[in-house]
Amino acid sequence: MKLPAAALERGYERSAEFLGRLWSENRDVPVTEHVRAILEAAEAGLADRLPAAAREGLVEAYARPALVVPPAVDPGARPALQALRHRGLALAVVSNTMRTPGRVLRQILAHHGVLDCFAQTTFSDEVGVRKPAAEIFALTLAALGGAAGEGVHVGDDPVLDVLGARAAGMRAIQVTAHPHGSRRGERPDVAIRRLAELPAALAALEGG
Repeated sequence: MKLPAAALERGYERSAEFLGRLWSENRDVPVTEHVRAILEAAEAGLADRLPAAAREGLVEAYARPALVVPPAVDPGARPALQALRHRGLALAVVSNTMRTPGRVLRQILAHHGVLDCFAQTTFSDEVGVRKPAAEIFALTLAALGGAAGEGVHVGDDPVLDVLGARAAGMRAIQVTAHPHGSRRGERPDVAIRRLAELPAALAALEGG
């Protein structure tokens, strides 16, 4: 079965509208639903007419482009994370996915040698909720067996990461070029410029 390129482009654009509405409500869906939205917008009923194997192939083609040229990682990430692990801290990833699903992002983390630093990886497409909703932080804390007041979230976005963590009862460290955090007034507990500074910043936050 062949579809005109214009139909596929229309499907992709309409899937962005579908995802945008979900994401604006801090909700998420698996990439299988992304592909269904594209197919249905391209031709009504197409998703259900395709054989299961064909749908699975399309999902794989949609999900895996980031593996072709994996995004770069902060060179200070692995040493910093290892130092924190050696202190006995439980580390987790709390991430909003876009069009690359959590299962592929885990492969990218493994490619850069940092996946094994984390005791838990929570991706929005797998749990159905996105930052800054408090629920995604709570799910991660529950998986670690930790309390919100003991947790510190590290991220770069003043709303998703700083306000999100605060709403969940956690403290926040922001990775930012601005030494005092965001210019928009969402002040983190600590601001750092790069992940190499994280062990010292966390030690200072915990009083040494």
